[in-house]
Amino acid sequence: MIDSMKQASATDAGPEVVAHFTARAAQYNASARWCEDAEVTRLTLEVADPAAGDRLLDVACGTGLVSRAFKGRVAGVTGLDLTPAMCTQALPFLDRLVLGSAEDMPFQRRMFDVAICRQGIQFVDAPRAVGEMARVTRPGGRIVLINLCAFGPDDRDECFDIQRLRNPARRNCFVKEDLVALLEGAGCRDVQVREHITAEDVDVWADNGAIAQERCARIRERYHEASPEFRQRHNVQDAGDGRIVDHMLLAFVVGRL
Repeated sequence: MIDSMKQASATDAGPEVVAHFTARAAQYNASARWCEDAEVTRLTLEVADPAAGDRLLDVACGTGLVSRAFKGRVAGVTGLDLTPAMCTQALPFLDRLVLGSAEDMPFQRRMFDVAICRQGIQFVDAPRAVGEMARVTRPGGRIVLINLCAFGPDDRDECFDIQRLRNPARRNCFVKEDLVALLEGAGCRDVQVREHITAEDVDVWADNGAIAQERCARIRERYHEASPEFRQRHNVQDAGDGRIVDHMLLAFVVGRL
């Protein structure tokens, strides 16, 4: 089942996001190692702790990589996304697909037992989106945020510079404490954090199908120009043939309402 919100929702959230992910849709699943990493999937399931009777909301569901992990483990999976070229690929893993905005969800209060968002809140008004996740999740339910993060405040500027070269639609660059604060601000308690380091080939990560080669080249230049502190934190390595590997921090943050 595919439902649509009012067209204004996509406009409000920014056509730049839709345009970017429409261009990336065909190769999204192969655009980063973490996308289909079995360990990332295992940690996602572990922190969400799904029960057989749960109703799950996958916010910014994209191609359905998160939904796929929960399909058959829970009573129902609903996906919410703005970009048809991405989320129609998720249909095999969903019971319902809604085209709409994370900042203005078309759901009644307390509809879901688990609401999860992987790599989505960096493109939106994050407090508003997490507040919506809390509104549609029942008391006692879980909210899960999974996002690439800077290693700390001193790492944020260089991270954001590189990440915006890769995706100019990006609005936020988080440290893990930001994700904790978002959940606590939405009323969550017992917030827990898990971390995973993902080794990403910068050439593969940069050449995502949505940016010009000049921009990919600039990303490589930024790694060569990066501060010693950035290179140390990210354990930046030469993988041979001029290829660069960045060890990125993926944070898994879960709270209970």
